[in-house]
Amino acid sequence: MTVNIIKQEIKSYKQRIYLIFTLFCCLIASGCQQTQNNTAENGVQSSPSPVQKVQNSEKPKVVTTFLPVYLFTKAVVGDVADVEILIPPGTDVHEYQATPDDVKAIATARILVKNGLGMEEFLSNTIKNAENSKLIEIDASKGIKVVDDISPVEEVKGHNHDHDHKHEHAEGNPHVWLDPVFAKQQVINIRDGLIKADPANKEVYQKNAAAYIQELDKLNNEFQQTLSKTPNCTFITFHDAFPYLAQRYNLKQVAVVKIPEDQLSPADVKKAVNAVKKYQVKALFSEPGVDNKLLNSLSQDLNLTLYPLSSLETGETNPQYYFQAMRNNLQSLATGCK
Repeated sequence: MTVNIIKQEIKSYKQRIYLIFTLFCCLIASGCQQTQNNTAENGVQSSPSPVQKVQNSEKPKVVTTFLPVYLFTKAVVGDVADVEILIPPGTDVHEYQATPDDVKAIATARILVKNGLGMEEFLSNTIKNAENSKLIEIDASKGIKVVDDISPVEEVKGHNHDHDHKHEHAEGNPHVWLDPVFAKQQVINIRDGLIKADPANKEVYQKNAAAYIQELDKLNNEFQQTLSKTPNCTFITFHDAFPYLAQRYNLKQVAVVKIPEDQLSPADVKKAVNAVKKYQVKALFSEPGVDNKLLNSLSQDLNLTLYPLSSLETGETNPQYYFQAMRNNLQSLATGCK
């Protein structure tokens, strides 16, 4: 009897020991879990979530208006920001109508770079519709002294284009990028605007701008040395884009002949010939790639060679394209003005 009682007490004691051990383990496990939770909540030994990493590594989005502005901006930005262009190269900037994609691009951009001087007439309403309160605008032509006088327009056919032409350039002629010295000022304006909007990449912007400006200085010297051999060369264009270039290098853009796009009569061709004769010019210049029978007739009737002269509103999106196109312009001017 006594032995049975002892066995029962031993069994009960073991059960109590097992229960205590089980509770002790649970307490330890609970404490460890709580410690892990506290660590995660307090940010100790925790890494950023994948979303945070993506956000921190995202490049600033920069939107530009048309090709020359894009070339300068891309040269300064390099790879530290994503640069987009609104107006496809080759599209008439003056007649451009904004699209829903343009509104979306501006709505999601941090920075917008424009030429200014009334060149992008579509832009004001597009920015308004984008409703991007954080958008930073950079005016690439800030501080540049514009040419107010517009070259005379000789209308071959149709309505009086002279009135429309002046309205089109109400803030002065906007084609400042075709003067390498003013192009340099535009690069400086873009650089300074980018630094203000994105100071984290200041050193990159400064370094890239300095390299591009050095090339612009070299280009300016080439124009000066080459065109000094043909001073006061008088020429006519079919696009009023070159008064700054002419003024810089002592040339004379005396008139713009408006070429109609519709079918021409012999009388229209005669009017164009008389318009060119009126100014006794040395050369005719036209946009590269323009296929117009009137231009060929003019050059044949006047015994003048028709040379290409690019306004850089169409072409490649490589920033070095600016120098290629401008050196082609220099060759055309040098040859046509002999």
